[in-house]
Amino acid sequence: MFVTSLPVALPPFARPRSRTLRTVRRWALMIGGLLVVLLGLLIAPLPGPGGVPVIAVGLMLILKSSFWAKRQFIRAQYARPKWVYPFRRLMRKKPEFAPVFWQQALRAEKVVVKRSGRRLSRGRKQLRRYFRKLFR
Repeated sequence: MFVTSLPVALPPFARPRSRTLRTVRRWALMIGGLLVVLLGLLIAPLPGPGGVPVIAVGLMLILKSSFWAKRQFIRAQYARPKWVYPFRRLMRKKPEFAPVFWQQALRAEKVVVKRSGRRLSRGRKQLRRYFRKLFR
């Protein structure tokens, strides 16, 4: 029987990972998330919504690395499902950014602007009509 001593490359999912490496990775993600949240808080006073998406990204990093944050997230899911749903959509493997931000823009417009002054939903309806006529 002939045996070679060539190293065998294991696929990434079959490689054994040490516990310390996982712990270091979790802490690095948590610290990075905290830094991103702090950055978002620093740029929040600037004009525009610049701080809100940055804070959301930081919170998602913390959520991926902290068991306590996951428990709080699940608790928030039961308490306020409409608020948590966009974050759940953004944390998928292939997130849908444009639909989530469009949905949130429509929701914000509904809260801020009176029914007669809503331009986003009216513009969306006009675009739908235009494209339906175009592709018939």
